[in-house]
Amino acid sequence: MSLKSTTLALTLSLAAAGAWAGPKCDAPKDKWMKEGDFRAMVQKQGYEIKKFKVSSGNCYEIYGLDKDGKKVEIYFDPASGNPVERK
Repeated sequence: MSLKSTTLALTLSLAAAGAWAGPKCDAPKDKWMKEGDFRAMVQKQGYEIKKFKVSSGNCYEIYGLDKDGKKVEIYFDPASGNPVERK
């Protein structure tokens, strides 16, 4: 493999890895909302939670439906409960 090909392959690999990375949430775990309180807050906002998890970036992440019935993947700051990113 030539140097040019190797450089291109490395660049594409790094770009792909970045594409899969979600947002980062930096709040210390002792400041996080309790999961039950968070779920109740989000459901009160009209979200239907199909799947809940803590993302690799330490955000609360839900998959489900929004108040209009549209599919969502949304990340929340676990301390404030504010949305960080929506897909």
